[in-house]
Amino acid sequence: MAAGNYDIVIDQGADFALSIALSEDGEAINLNSHTVSAQLRPTPSSNTLTATFTCNITDAANGAFTMKLGYATTANIAAGKYYYDTEIYNSSSNTITRLIQGVARVTQNVTR
Repeated sequence: MAAGNYDIVIDQGADFALSIALSEDGEAINLNSHTVSAQLRPTPSSNTLTATFTCNITDAANGAFTMKLGYATTANIAAGKYYYDTEIYNSSSNTITRLIQGVARVTQNVTR
């Protein structure tokens, strides 16, 4: 399965959160044996890590998780274009799958 593309906008100096629910053929994907991770970088091939999202499975039975960046983190990210992806690790099968990927635009904070 190829990763889906989904571009996001992150407001500098504000909390960011994205909630995702995974399903296949209309049925929720159980995430009981899974962990989720996501990172933000200046380019897809960059060794520079801009930020690591906090990822939490919120409803394993219904395939739901969130990925977040707090305002203290986003305040330290320069406005501009970045890239992210989100991967899921299945400990039962010892496999990693990239779920989504895309461009992350960080918008300039005006109120400081």
